Amino acid sequence: MAKQRVLIAGGGIVGLATAYKLALARPGVTPVVLEKEAGVGQHQTGHNSGVLHAGLYYRPGSNKARLAVTGIREMVQFCQENDIPHDICGKLVVAADESELGRLEELYERGAANGLKGLKKMGPEEMRQIEPNVGGVRAVRVPEEGIVDYARVCAVMVDKIRALGGQIRTNARVEKLLRRDGGWVAETTAGEFSGDFLINCAGLHCDRVSELAGETRSARIVPFRGEYYVIRPERQNLVRHLIYPVPDPKFPFLGVHFTRLIHGGVEAGPNAVLALRREGYKKTDFNLRDSLDALLFPGLWRFLARYPSMCWWEIRRSFSRQMFCESLQRLVPAIQPEDLSPGGAGVRAQALTPSGELVQDFLFVESERALHVLNAPSPGATASLAIGSEIAAKVRF
Repeated sequence: MAKQRVLIAGGGIVGLATAYKLALARPGVTPVVLEKEAGVGQHQTGHNSGVLHAGLYYRPGSNKARLAVTGIREMVQFCQENDIPHDICGKLVVAADESELGRLEELYERGAANGLKGLKKMGPEEMRQIEPNVGGVRAVRVPEEGIVDYARVCAVMVDKIRALGGQIRTNARVEKLLRRDGGWVAETTAGEFSGDFLINCAGLHCDRVSELAGETRSARIVPFRGEYYVIRPERQNLVRHLIYPVPDPKFPFLGVHFTRLIHGGVEAGPNAVLALRREGYKKTDFNLRDSLDALLFPGLWRFLARYPSMCWWEIRRSFSRQMFCESLQRLVPAIQPEDLSPGGAGVRAQALTPSGELVQDFLFVESERALHVLNAPSPGATASLAIGSEIAAKVRF
């Protein structure tokens, strides 16, 4: 009997983890990953800081909370078993002043409700034993968090998928999706592929792929670029591990933070500014289709009207190292503008509703012989193996 084939659009870490879990749990299924780039993990996966998120920030009971908590433990085990560079260094979430103490306590309670282990409240003296240069008045230590080489994770997954009989096809951008004989045909730049089930893990283009499959684009991917600085080598001793702020619930983004990188160095950022190209990693990157897609979407203008001061602040900070540094000084007062060099950038595939609200949770939409992952930004990489298991269980022919 011929194996059933599952087409997976998108070869980022979520698509690869889904293919791996399908091949592992369903021997009668052949996953076929269709990736438009020449290699896997080139966009959100390859442009993040490599943080392993334990699930502190997410609403209890949400997909993000549930899958991040199980996902980080599964990812750590995967790294241990496959000699993938990682470091469970822990994170400090810092209340910069007294006004943030209530929100810090709420975060602690949320993390405990989500099942995080070893959370600890700390006063100034104990905080500075871990991070001598940290500012602030109190902190919560999250010992399960860490950093990892996600590119290596992807490379190992590719090997495992192929060893289990799955296929990875690169340079295969999906251009059409057609229903045929109860299944799907994907017309791509690498030829035509048929399958019995379709999984859309296309990240920055997931809404467009869903539209190709006949879905209505209610939520839209609006790309936000996160820009980073790196700390100059002689000043990297300012940060030992991970230092994060207490997020302000009035605003939709987390805020700038410090991340020690798995292969050396320390990153500071990101901000969040609208990208005029879905893969726009530079300020000058522009794509007419992508720009019109965002600028003609009413949800974007409602979002801007809801957070005008924050949006203006993020734009100004994008062009000012001094302003960026002032934000960082709330966490590490000793950091100075001359300590910072321009770093890389990532683009977040953020789903936005027509009413102007960010989709906060992972979003999975099921239809006949198809499943669409329509919102899986951070902690998507951390949770990818758990997401893969979740999706694999939903594949029904």
